[in-house]
Amino acid sequence: MAAMKPRTGDGPMEVTKEGRSLIMRVPIDGGGRLVVELNAAEAAELKACLVGVTD
Repeated sequence: MAAMKPRTGDGPMEVTKEGRSLIMRVPIDGGGRLVVELNAAEAAELKACLVGVTD
């Protein structure tokens, strides 16, 4: 049986590189995290979208 870990939304947004993928973890309201796996091209597209709406 796997160890149970508490699900908390506490902590910063983070991105880590695992193999060829980038793993983005975003804390969400109500606890937990949104976990998204991206490749380099998808991350570049996301960056362009975010820059476009934050400028």
